[in-house]
Amino acid sequence: MYHRSLASLQVRVAEIFKPAIQRMAPQIICVHDHPLGDPASSTDDITVTHTLVQAGKLLNVELLDHLVIEKARFISLRGCGLGFD
Repeated sequence: MYHRSLASLQVRVAEIFKPAIQRMAPQIICVHDHPLGDPASSTDDITVTHTLVQAGKLLNVELLDHLVIEKARFISLRGCGLGFD
């Protein structure tokens, strides 16, 4: 689905939406982890969220939320108003 190193994240939008399209799902929630212990969203997280929201509009698949998790905490980008119109 994506290529990841400690310093970068590359997301293929088509791969994120593929399961939703195959299942004819009207909505999705994206979740990824920050394994170093801080769930605070990065600039890249916000950019990816905005890109997924826009792609979802074209595909008629709504992105309900993008969650960033770590061991015991999480951040909702929608709840923080980040990346959503």
